[in-house]
Amino acid sequence: MNIEDLIGNTPMVKLEKIPVKKDVTIFCKLEGHNPGGSVKDRAALGMINGALERGDVKPGDTLVEATSGNTGIALAMIAAMKGLKMKLIMPEDATEERIKSMKAFGAEVILTPAEKTIEYSRDLAEEMAEEHGYFQLNQFANPDNYKMHEQTTGPEIWRDTDGRITHFVSAMGTTGTIMGVSRYLKSQNPDVQIVGTQPTEGSSIPGIRRWSPEFLPDIFDADRVDQTVDVSQEESTKMARRMAKEEGIFAGMSSGGALAAALKVADQIDEGVIVCITCDRGDRYLSSPLFE
Repeated sequence: MNIEDLIGNTPMVKLEKIPVKKDVTIFCKLEGHNPGGSVKDRAALGMINGALERGDVKPGDTLVEATSGNTGIALAMIAAMKGLKMKLIMPEDATEERIKSMKAFGAEVILTPAEKTIEYSRDLAEEMAEEHGYFQLNQFANPDNYKMHEQTTGPEIWRDTDGRITHFVSAMGTTGTIMGVSRYLKSQNPDVQIVGTQPTEGSSIPGIRRWSPEFLPDIFDADRVDQTVDVSQEESTKMARRMAKEEGIFAGMSSGGALAAALKVADQIDEGVIVCITCDRGDRYLSSPLFE
């Protein structure tokens, strides 16, 4: 086996301590068990392999990408495996663990002003690609992003619930996860409800975005999401802490937000099987106030 073989087939665990209705079950799909520590390993592998197979890049070439964290770590890891150079652009308020992880894999990290958000990082990545001839994967518009979830994440969830899933809940950032999983689950059972998680106005939740219209990811198709649930920064933080203390699930704020949304969905139904994505591991947030 190599590292690539370890991406995917992540475990699902049943919520045991945080209370839900008797006939409602919530499973957390633990994407932190991927070798790069997050769900983004899947998209990174798909996008880089796709670019290599099409001849868009070859070993020794330089890639550039804007990221808020997890995608950057995943891309740095895969690029190192494939002999590619990686330049990653991200807001300066990213956690120290994320920045150092990217550099550990050999990537160059370019930090942009926090107040300009990831949207400015995306613009800069595009400018650098045009000016220097770097190849931009553009996770926000790259079909290989969602295709990996259609090919792997969706089938795993269907298999591991024996087809009993009634609701799928995911944070929405690039929207690759929810777009790909929606495609697969709806092909198996059109009645499966796809629920997206967004931040409330004014909330800052790493990994969950409410995009301005001009920056809405090109891969996003609103028709593939049946319902959106807003969660606040406070709700997401409290739930991430509860996940660790009550369930033994150590994850980040976006995972807390997804579970908070899943619990809101659970309150709306009398019975069902809900699967929510636990995006990453909590250890990359230890320098932040999340677990203080």
